[in-house]
Amino acid sequence: MGDLLVGKRILVTGVLTDASIAFHVARLAQEEGAEVVLTGFGRLSLVNRIAGRLPKPAPVIELDVTNQEHLDALADNVRQHVDGIDGVVHSIAFGPQDALGGNFLNTTYEDVSTAVQVSAFSLKSLTMAALPLKPEDGSLSVVGLDFDAQVAWPGYDWMGVAKAGLEATSRYLAKYLGEQNVRVNLVSAGPVKTMAARSIPGFDQFEGVWNEKAPLGWDLNDPEPAARGVVGLLSDWFPKTTGEVVHVDGGLHAMGA
Repeated sequence: MGDLLVGKRILVTGVLTDASIAFHVARLAQEEGAEVVLTGFGRLSLVNRIAGRLPKPAPVIELDVTNQEHLDALADNVRQHVDGIDGVVHSIAFGPQDALGGNFLNTTYEDVSTAVQVSAFSLKSLTMAALPLKPEDGSLSVVGLDFDAQVAWPGYDWMGVAKAGLEATSRYLAKYLGEQNVRVNLVSAGPVKTMAARSIPGFDQFEGVWNEKAPLGWDLNDPEPAARGVVGLLSDWFPKTTGEVVHVDGGLHAMGA
């Protein structure tokens, strides 16, 4: 066990399977000394079962980030398990099928708005809901999981737009919450074969791109490098870093043709 997060209390969203980046963030956070609380939505029995695979038991709180009642109750629900939090992990994204898969020119605004609300606006919603849990004399590190929104990806369509919104949202949160000692950063991870990834039409096209272009190489079956990036940003080793997008993608984002 390490000591990078000793004494920290971390709220982790988005743990659905043990292949998810969020699961490995929770695992590594515990191994580095943190106390972890998880949130889940819709399939709490599954989240509880997956939580049982962590090194230590972790409580699971129901949270739908589009439900204001859930958001309003978050602080009180978390306080049933810990008396505050030092870090929040935003690992939440969703887009209706019509918003993906090459249907970009025909997607309705209703589906676009769902993708943006769940995948981008929720970073603001979650951060504000968690803010009352910040230690009075301490800091809060908010870290979101991103997928590079600088370019257009095959089939990613309006989810790519939502991720661009996520990146902009993180910068504005950094601007407005910095005076309260809240840091907001993103980890832009390379593709990992998670349940969410399998729902993206054309995801298999990404594998060849990373194999050919990532100078450090990339393993689609290994979520730990991205999870380590998140844990690093949750720690006290980046006290003056905010509004940043840290790429953990084998270096592909920096490569041309």
